[in-house]
Amino acid sequence: MLDFKHTDRTRREFEALTLEHLDPLYSAALRLTKNERDAEDLVQDAFLRAFRFFDKFERGTNMKAWLFKILTNTFINRYRRRVKERTVVEGAARETTSDKFIVKETNESAVNPEQYFFDKLLSDDVLRSIDGLPIDFRLVVILADLQEFSYKEIAEIIDVPVGTVMSRLYRGRKLLQKNLLGYAVAQGVVAGSRAMDLGVEVEVEGEILEFKRRAR
Repeated sequence: MLDFKHTDRTRREFEALTLEHLDPLYSAALRLTKNERDAEDLVQDAFLRAFRFFDKFERGTNMKAWLFKILTNTFINRYRRRVKERTVVEGAARETTSDKFIVKETNESAVNPEQYFFDKLLSDDVLRSIDGLPIDFRLVVILADLQEFSYKEIAEIIDVPVGTVMSRLYRGRKLLQKNLLGYAVAQGVVAGSRAMDLGVEVEVEGEILEFKRRAR
């Protein structure tokens, strides 16, 4: 529940400063959770926390970055809790049983083959590729390439050095490029021999720019 100690004036100010960022927050939450209901819960949680600590926000600074930091921290805390719970299950169950419960993060969103066959939209290929990235890489790719935060802003949001951000982003883009070329070859859009010739950075950048254009 919201803290009703806040005045109506504070509530109106909070809404005026934050609601414009609701769509980007939900978009990022959906990419992180890969589930609409979980994404909605994550955004709601983040907004409640943001309102609760609104008095800590320094007026005139980057509200979007502040909200994304809260969203990211909320997600990471949930993710760590899930990992811990899975570890307990893994330790308590037999190996053959635990395999049913302990799922690698990179494989959580298995694509239905029929859906994959009929799905020709580039934007969906990009989203699938992003969803398939390990969480550390997925997070920085979302913040850098989809939300367009700077290295410094990302470092502040996820509380790591700028060098770590750059390293994760580079490796994430490498994996993303590999996945995108795999989709392109599988669909017959790009020949296998041609895929070997494509440059990593150019290919990834082009796919993401096209995704952004289609998403407008």
